[in-house]
Amino acid sequence: MELQNLPKGKKIIVFDGVCNLCDASVHYVIKHDKNDLFRFVALQSDLGQTILKHIGINPSHIDSIILYEPGVAYYYKSSAVVEIAKGLSGIFTWFTLFQILPTVLRDYVYDYVAKNRYKWYGKKQVCLVPNEEVVSKFL
Repeated sequence: MELQNLPKGKKIIVFDGVCNLCDASVHYVIKHDKNDLFRFVALQSDLGQTILKHIGINPSHIDSIILYEPGVAYYYKSSAVVEIAKGLSGIFTWFTLFQILPTVLRDYVYDYVAKNRYKWYGKKQVCLVPNEEVVSKFL
């Protein structure tokens, strides 16, 4: 899928497809995405790599979630988490409160968790394979 073929009006979450924490987060977003705003693509996929290159992020140095709004903006690290939270229902919406903290402080905490995510939560051998119920949400 080329970038001009991305679904219109959707926000694209680029995530680490082998990270168990990321996998759990994706499932949480799907469950609480009451307005069907989000679509998902693994960093490791061709489309994930194309999006990273398009927005100017070096794919070999990525350890973050990215929220990409085609033609509008992209958000990285803790800013992506805050922006995603704005579109959700449930307890995750409380993450929007973190926007009052300086980005450098939020990103420090984000980087600490990202650095340790495989050690704390584990890693899959292959990327997440969505079931029939949610396959339409993945690009």
